[in-house]
Amino acid sequence: MRLKVEFTTEPFDLDEAPAHALVAREVIEAADLDTVDVGPFGNTAEGAGDAVLAAVDALLRKSLGAGATRISLQVNVVGEGA
Repeated sequence: MRLKVEFTTEPFDLDEAPAHALVAREVIEAADLDTVDVGPFGNTAEGAGDAVLAAVDALLRKSLGAGATRISLQVNVVGEGA
């Protein structure tokens, strides 16, 4: 199955990206995903189910470890396939 994840990390800092946001971006960009869109107020990524789930696990663990106090995410099934 194919999955799409949308996520944000908090707290926000409008002046510069906080450490937890930078870590989240590094994790998602390094993952074996098909598409990644990183923005200032929301991020999306899509790929094979196992790859998305592994990226979400790493994202949660590493972002919390880097100071995130809240991570909002949504995962949707967007199709079948590897």
